Amino acid sequence: MAATSATNFSIGSTASAGSTVGPTQSKAFSIKLEPKSYLRNFSGLKAANSVRYESESSFLGSESSLILRRSYNTKALKHSQRSYSYIQPHASYKVAILGAGGGIGQPLALLVKMSPLVSALNLYDIANVKGVAADLSHCNTPAQVSDFTGASELANCLKGVNVVVIPAGVPRKPGMTRDDLFNINANIVKTLVEAVADNCPDAFIHVISNPVNSTVPIAAEVLKNKGVYDPKKLFGVTTLDVLIDADVPVVGGHAGITILPLLSKTNPSVAFTDEEVQELTVRIQNAGTEVVEAKAGAGSATLSMAYAAARFVESSLRALDGDSDVYECSFIQSDLTELPFFASRIKLGRNGVEAVISSELQGLTEFEQQGLEALKPELKASIEKGVAFVQKQTVTA
Repeated sequence: MAATSATNFSIGSTASAGSTVGPTQSKAFSIKLEPKSYLRNFSGLKAANSVRYESESSFLGSESSLILRRSYNTKALKHSQRSYSYIQPHASYKVAILGAGGGIGQPLALLVKMSPLVSALNLYDIANVKGVAADLSHCNTPAQVSDFTGASELANCLKGVNVVVIPAGVPRKPGMTRDDLFNINANIVKTLVEAVADNCPDAFIHVISNPVNSTVPIAAEVLKNKGVYDPKKLFGVTTLDVLIDADVPVVGGHAGITILPLLSKTNPSVAFTDEEVQELTVRIQNAGTEVVEAKAGAGSATLSMAYAAARFVESSLRALDGDSDVYECSFIQSDLTELPFFASRIKLGRNGVEAVISSELQGLTEFEQQGLEALKPELKASIEKGVAFVQKQTVTA
């Protein structure tokens, strides 16, 4: 898993058709569920007749926690001379994770299970997913977990789903590029998105499987062939969330030089020398590779990617639930440049992408402008590779 594209980078931080085989259900909170009455902070690690917290921590991070504090109503409760907050989550959305048994899928499933907005969590994989669901059923949060194993159960996994997340595929190993994964993961994504188109065509689709620069265009072509393509609801999850010491927009794509951090737009403002800009740019572009190499064949950036995907899922659910102040970063169909897909900051709404934030591409430094022009040919080739894959498959069929 790579460094981020279209993300918030921290300076100084490192960055199944058929019926289910006995769905595993989790316990729910014994609390009153009220629409539009939400959480202040939610970790899902404590459950009682009334849930209360002292901590300001949240798996969503400080930025998202701030948004949640602004958006959700809480009730203060005095208990043993300490101040706590009642949590009254309104769990009403259904999420499916396709590839839930993998290195990203398992921690992602845990984090999504912790969301108070999720009423049902469907886990799909070709094997081993039943154990993951059984394990998660012991996490005492509102979401009911169901497991779906193999192609015969894929359709049932997707029925009525609001958000689909696709981390399925093989991970990178040392020496591998994202393009090395193409032949395997391209077919996996194509098959899964075909099932999404048939069973939940109105769902938000979050693609994690690499190479994202190609798999998102693959998903788009599949949806077009099925007659259900809505570009506002297809997202490449290119955000790897890190500590928010400084906000830096990272645009372009999700591989190598297609990842372009706009260090001139750091907030709060930071002055860098030309040498520092070059070094930081390379470091951001290669952050995922650093993780792959550090794990020495034992995996890729699975945990950070799972965290980033969980944050994106939470943002999507908040947008679906009517929050009008949800901004994230994603690789989407875009007209910001001459490329058909591009990663940038977006505003999310009930219908998906509500607005694309174009201002970040204005007033670039000479170094950034050169980087933008340099990434275009490579990103264009990756997009066209994905489109050609589906078109070739369609002609062959």
